[in-house]
Amino acid sequence: MKGVIKAVILAGVLGVLWAPVQARAEGYISPFAGVHFGNDDIENTFVWGGDAGYMGAGVFGIELDFGYTNNPFDEPLDNHIMDLMGNLIIGIPVGGTHGAGIRPYFTAGLGLIQTKIESGLTGIADTDNNDFGFNVGGGVMGFFSDHFGLRGDVRYFRTINNESTFDNGLNIDFGGFDFWRGSIGIVIR
Repeated sequence: MKGVIKAVILAGVLGVLWAPVQARAEGYISPFAGVHFGNDDIENTFVWGGDAGYMGAGVFGIELDFGYTNNPFDEPLDNHIMDLMGNLIIGIPVGGTHGAGIRPYFTAGLGLIQTKIESGLTGIADTDNNDFGFNVGGGVMGFFSDHFGLRGDVRYFRTINNESTFDNGLNIDFGGFDFWRGSIGIVIR
């Protein structure tokens, strides 16, 4: 009888240890609006975009960042700047991963920075640069409920390659092109 009781207790302990634990992973989307700054050529231009991500246990995760600004360079040029980055994100979920709480985070990643200028003027060359770049930054997500909150974010962007060309006499250098972006938006998880 003692052997049967020991076997039942051992089976119960092993069952508890091997039982699946509910994972607290979360996906989120965050549309945003903001400004570019820190570059004299595009100072204080409006930018819009969105982030979509997934965080395991609310701490480590991945994120896709997209930003777009129209006509950041001097008129009458038709131009834009677009970024598309794959990022890693590390956050600290103060208050847990559900319900109200805040999450400061740090993010960094690699991807595409596109600068496109169509001058429409005779004698001035058009440019369409698709450069490899990186971004680093951080911010805070504040949640009011299980599914809704606000997000503030500041990131630094820079192209890595120096193969961009824009020979037009407008003194815009895309070799090592960089800028900052500050944004605010909603976050839905």
